[in-house]
Amino acid sequence: MAMNGGADTGFSPAMSLFVKCELQEEIDRLWTKLLDGGQALQSGWLKDRYGLTWQIVPTLLGEMIHDGDAQKVARVLAVVNKMVKLEIAPLKAAFNS
Repeated sequence: MAMNGGADTGFSPAMSLFVKCELQEEIDRLWTKLLDGGQALQSGWLKDRYGLTWQIVPTLLGEMIHDGDAQKVARVLAVVNKMVKLEIAPLKAAFNS
């Protein structure tokens, strides 16, 4: 259910949409379309032209951050924190280094 708070009530990051993508091509396509007229944020987050917040995330990231190796997880999260749009190749490199 979604409710309209009225014309004076805008979207906030308290409500955002999360999209998991298998391939970098999916991330790139969605990112480009949603960002048109919007604003890039950080760590896979963006705000579309209407002010709705999205996070576009590779499915692989969830697997990586739930790995039992704390050092791998820390390396991956350090890379995520430096990115705007998430890129699979650098995440894999950090995880496997």
